[in-house]
This record gives sequence, structure tokens and C-alpha cells, in this order.
Amino acid sequence: GPNEKIDARVAEMGIEYTPAGAPVQFWALGGQGPGVPVRAAISAFGPQLLAKVLDANETQSSSLALVFYYADQQGLPLLDLADLIELLKYLTSDEGKPELKGIGGLSSQTAGVLLRKLVELDQQDAELFFGEPEVSIDHLIRTTDDGRGIINCLELAEVQDRPKLFSTFLMWLLAELFETLPEVGDLDKPKLVFFFDEAHLLFADASKEFVEQVAQTVRLIRSKGVGVFFVTQLPDDVPDSVLSQLGNRVQHALRAITPRDAKALKAAVTTYPKTEDYDLEEALTQLGIGEAVVTALNDDGAPNPVAWTKIRPPLSKIGAVEAEQVRALAEASDLWATYAEEIDRESAREMLAKKMGVEPAGGAAPEAAPAGGAPADAPASTEDYSHLPPPPPPPPSAEPAPAPKPKAAPKAKAKDDGNVVTDFLKSREGRATVNNV
Repeated sequence: GPNEKIDARVAEMGIEYTPAGAPVQFWALGGQGPGVPVRAAISAFGPQLLAKVLDANETQSSSLALVFYYADQQGLPLLDLADLIELLKYLTSDEGKPELKGIGGLSSQTAGVLLRKLVELDQQDAELFFGEPEVSIDHLIRTTDDGRGIINCLELAEVQDRPKLFSTFLMWLLAELFETLPEVGDLDKPKLVFFFDEAHLLFADASKEFVEQVAQTVRLIRSKGVGVFFVTQLPDDVPDSVLSQLGNRVQHALRAITPRDAKALKAAVTTYPKTEDYDLEEALTQLGIGEAVVTALNDDGAPNPVAWTKIRPPLSKIGAVEAEQVRALAEASDLWATYAEEIDRESAREMLAKKMGVEPAGGAAPEAAPAGGAPADAPASTEDYSHLPPPPPPPPSAEPAPAPKPKAAPKAKAKDDGNVVTDFLKSREGRATVNNV
């Protein structure tokens, strides 16, 4: 309906204003919310990216790479955290240790540390994110029949309690975009622009490796036609190494009420080009509603002069959308049938259990190994396997795994896991190998 403040701003700016909606696709990370579920397989991360998420050291990272390599060689699909956890436990058990002798070993102490890190990740509900069907990057870059870009709104419920899951998703998404999209150079307008809200959660207690990875990706991904904006209350929420890669600034009012606010205000001023038009420290405290201090890069890549700017009102609705409406729109989406139901196909956990002749362990993460670095060689289930003979060596060619069995959505598409070479080529390491060749 009519809004007096919007009408006043439109009249003040002398612009035409006709309210209009925008095409929107609602997503929910791990299906935790009313949007279309977003998932990715553990194998899509690869050991390098997962090691950064886990804040693993060099020894742990190389051990993780060994585990992924073994899974590729043996045709063991790693789809979720349970698959990786059970494989780690198997490879440090008496039955599994001999299988790594030819390519290097995995110490029980290192495996125990990795297990604890995986449990920590699982405690933030990361298991909800890992799985299939994996979201396609193409479904994030779509337009309507009349050429309008579709806005993707992705929700992570209770994001403040799950910063690790938030950062895990960010690293995977940026890495997938960087590897998938071709080089396009400078475009008149980008293919895709991200706005990461509550950005301070990404960097709270973040490791040095994570911050470096984000800074590097943000710097390099521009050539792929992708823009990234971090939305946060205070500019010092974003590390300097990342902040230095961001050429555009839109700063709304800052109120210097506490010493932290005063410090943040001074930090905000330093992120802008020098200007003689304003006392920025004073201007940033005097901005009104719908006003901001703005600078952006010009065509030559240099920052434009700082401008005290009035923001034009959005054409679409201002305010939150009810969850029921989001759910209705998500379920009416043409992507709902593809992603709504998780596919539960045979993966490493079930295949290892079959190899051991036992029932597969439950999908929940086990308790963390003792902090003292005790051997993490528990079997893949609660039963004692010590009486079992070592398994025979694998045959030259493994039998293809059964066709994927969707839990409830027959239209969902699963990846073929019957060919080890195909699996490897589809993995992050496989794609990197092909690119290098």
C-alpha cells in the first residue's frame, strides 16, 4: 500500500517510481527452513578445501588427502560426514591399516584429531548440508524468459549459532564458482553478485587459512564475472586482507556511542579514499535514514570520489516475507522436484559395513576421541571386530554400485557411482587434474 516516507523520497529525488516484484528463488541450507534444500557431497569439497574448513595442520591435511585418494581408488563414494568418519575409523582399525601400506600410513593419533574436528563440525549441523542431490551452479545463475535475473535468497536458520556451517558453505560455493565458470574478464555487468549478510559470523574465530582463502578467492573470482559484497554492522568485522579486495563501499550511519563504536568509526574512515568534500568521521555519524557514504571503482579501476548519497527506495516489498509464503513459493518452484528429497544411495559407510560383514553404523557422528590423542581405531559400529580375519584384497575391478534409490522423490537425479575413474574425474581433484593437463 501507499507509504508516506517512500512518496516523500520519490518526490524529493524527482524520480519515476512504480512498485514491482522481482523473480525470486528461495533456498534453505541443508533444508533447514522453508526454501529448496541446498546440499553438497563431501567428495565435492575435496581434501584441501575440507582441511581449511577443519583448520587442519599440514600433517592432518596430508592424511586427509590420503583418505580421499584411497576412497577414489576403491570406489567408495564419500557423500556425507558419516561416510568420512567411518572410513577414517576403518583405515585405523586392525583390518584397514594394511590397505594403506603401499601408499603411506594413517596414524591413529592424527585420525583421532580429524575425528574430533569432524564431530565439532557435525555439532553445528553440518551433516544437514552434506549429501545429495548436490545443487548445480547453473541453477544459481538463471534468468526469466524476459531476461530478468532471478534473485536467489538463501537462508541458514539460526545462523548465529552455526558460524562454522556458514563459512563451510561459503568456501564451497566460491570454490565451485571459481572452478566452474569460464574466464570472462571485465563485463559491463556481472553474471552473479553475492551479498553475504551477517558477514561478521564468517570471520568470527576464523583461522588464518580460512581468511587467506576467502581473500584469494574474492580477488580472483572477479575475472569469472562474479561480484561479492559483505554486509555487516561495522567495517572492522571484515579482516583487512579481505577488506582490501573490496572496491565498493556503501556505509550507512555509524553512532559512536561506545569506545568500540568510536574505534570502528575511525576504521571506517580509513577504508575510504581521501576527500576534501567531507569530514568523513563527522559525516558518518550524521547520515539519515536511507542515506549512505558511497564510493565505487570507475572504469579504470580507480575509486570514484566519496559521495554523501540518498538511496532511492526499492521497487519491491520492504520487510520480511512470512515463512508460509516462502514455503509455498519454494514448493511451486520448478527446482523443488529436483532437490526437495535427499537421495540415500549406497556409499562408503554401507560398503565398508558390507565388507566387514556387519550392519552399517548409524548416520550420527560418534563421540569425539579423547583429547590426549588416544588411538582412534574404533570399528565402524558398536560391535567388536577383533575376531574377524583380515578382508581379502579387492578384486581388479569392483562391481558397479546399485542404482541410486531416492527416499521419496523419483525425479531427483543421483550421480553414477559405478565407475571409479568417472567418480574421480567428477571430484574436485579430478577436475583440477583435467585442468592441469
